[in-house]
Amino acid sequence: MGGPNTILQTVRKGLLMSQDDLARALRAAGDRSGDPNDASKRLVQRWESGSISVPRPVYARALETVTGLPIDSLGFSGLASVARVTDDGAGGHDLQPAPSGVAPAQAHPPRSEASPSRGPHSGVWLSRYEYFSSGRDATHTGRHFVVVLQHGHRLAVRSLPDSSDSPLTMDLEIDGAVVTGSWTEQTASEGYYAGARYHGAIQMLVEPTGRRIAGKWVGFGKDFDVNTGPWELVFQDASTSKATLAKYNHRP
Repeated sequence: MGGPNTILQTVRKGLLMSQDDLARALRAAGDRSGDPNDASKRLVQRWESGSISVPRPVYARALETVTGLPIDSLGFSGLASVARVTDDGAGGHDLQPAPSGVAPAQAHPPRSEASPSRGPHSGVWLSRYEYFSSGRDATHTGRHFVVVLQHGHRLAVRSLPDSSDSPLTMDLEIDGAVVTGSWTEQTASEGYYAGARYHGAIQMLVEPTGRRIAGKWVGFGKDFDVNTGPWELVFQDASTSKATLAKYNHRP
């Protein structure tokens, strides 16, 4: 047993979730992806207490989807020392049986020792969008370095904390070359928009090279009018290791 997983606890609280909320979100993420799990409040408690140092891949994939962060950035102390985490009925290090009546998930080749496999769009990308500010009568550009994690047809996008004062999240679904979903940005409390939270919809297309995803956003403005503008994601690095995330954890 290792020490408490304060990183996971901090991430959960940052999402404004209770332990029960996180468990429900993990189950919902598994159901959406066709990779069901039986996450419970008790399991989240055991992760956060450190009594379970490595989640089974079925939970790791759901954790990445819900938090938008690579599993090796969520404070699980045993990841570096585990040669292989299985998805067999024994439950790996989670010691949790598979849900009754649900067949175990197919094995996925691990990207790292205990990381779940991810889709081809996973990695670090530069997010760049344009918006018109009526109050300043000018067009501005928002830039973030973001982590993209793909599991099946779903893309979870989260900005690196030091890349901007305004955290950005996107929850997307990919169908061929078409990417559709929603975005949320919490503006800086001391910035021009005084901590306002903005959100809206987005639709983009993946270019044939796979290194750029571009389209348009729609959302409400400061005066509650509906606005739109261009948005693109430009590929930077396929790795989501701690070293890579640290490399890009700055303003673009």
